[in-house]
Amino acid sequence: MTTTQDADVVVVGAGPGGSSAAYALAQAGLDVLLLEKTEFPREKVCGDGLTPRAVKSLVDMGIDTTEANGFIRNRGLRIIGGGMRLELPWPELATYPDYGLVRPRLDFDDLLANQAQKAGARLQTSTNVIGPLLDDAGRVVGVHAKVGPDKVEQTYRAPLVIAADGVSARLALALGIAKRDDRPMGVAVRRYYTSPRTNDDMLESWLELRAENGDLLPGYGWVFGVGDGTSNVGLGLLNTTKAWQDTDYRKLLKSWVGGMPEEWQFGEEFATGAIRGAALPMGFNRQPHYTRGVLLIGDAAGAVNPFNGEGIAYAMESGLMAAEVAVQALARPGGAQREQALQAYPAAMKSTYGGYYTLGRVFVQLIGNPRVMQLATRHGLPHPLLMKFTLKLLANLTDPTGGDALDRVINGLTKVAPAA
Repeated sequence: MTTTQDADVVVVGAGPGGSSAAYALAQAGLDVLLLEKTEFPREKVCGDGLTPRAVKSLVDMGIDTTEANGFIRNRGLRIIGGGMRLELPWPELATYPDYGLVRPRLDFDDLLANQAQKAGARLQTSTNVIGPLLDDAGRVVGVHAKVGPDKVEQTYRAPLVIAADGVSARLALALGIAKRDDRPMGVAVRRYYTSPRTNDDMLESWLELRAENGDLLPGYGWVFGVGDGTSNVGLGLLNTTKAWQDTDYRKLLKSWVGGMPEEWQFGEEFATGAIRGAALPMGFNRQPHYTRGVLLIGDAAGAVNPFNGEGIAYAMESGLMAAEVAVQALARPGGAQREQALQAYPAAMKSTYGGYYTLGRVFVQLIGNPRVMQLATRHGLPHPLLMKFTLKLLANLTDPTGGDALDRVINGLTKVAPAA
């Protein structure tokens, strides 16, 4: 066992949230150690779609989002359901760009980790963090890890730790921060297919997923062109229905794509790999977001958007938010002054997302009822203004000040909803 006073901040997990935090911390001049349990490139279960909200964070980090740098742009969302096919362009806003992106997680995470390194963060892969290092007062002052193929035990010390360790949330669990059962969870499965739809310039969402008994399920399917000759095809469901436990998700995916046009090539012979799945921790299902020297971000904080299952944008945003707070906290002496500064992080998370996520939790409860889901699909899609409102609400795309009447309605709703 070796012990090292290693960094100003240890960031655990080099996904989008962890790399964003490490980038911002390094940009501010702090010594940052970014620990990742795997080696890059590495695969992650994801739809690979990035809304304009995620694009903004990429631009803030100085990432080149052009096609020359491996991204494929999309101009909006295509919705299929209720016998209709509706194309909704991304809204034109002052705050967010009017385009989305698709980039496979296989190299997207690697790209962000490299950007953090360029800013000065030190990336260490094959480092599996197994728990927090506590001082005599019970405060976290570092982490314990197993490093390399031989799993050599190491301890890394830092006055602050950012937990970006995903849905497993190992650090949070070690500190007694359990998952809240009154908050929604989702599950997603996806598969890649060699397909002529690879260059589609719209993200495509299918609203009518059905259980074996014919009931509409609370969730949606997607088809996202990746631009490399393949399409990412998947589906996500919420735990607000009994079907959550009774559904064979891989079977459901195969059944769903089996009904698609043959020329799209979503058959078994065109699959480039196995069906893979992952859990989606939503609506702040793990709190508090700061305790005893550890800040939780991204999936570890349960920060997935309950309206649409989007996680990357909120991982990056919470990572940048945590970094900003950490920079201010570390500029103060340890003790009460620093703790006061660190409490700004959970306050900022609630202020930014709390009311919106409360609305999202109501939304997922409603669509857990098949009759409500059917009414929404059959009678909502024919109304363009309502669907424009729905796109802005579900994708969380409004201008915070000014904006149009729809923005003002959505912003007003999020302000009056309790932030819990």
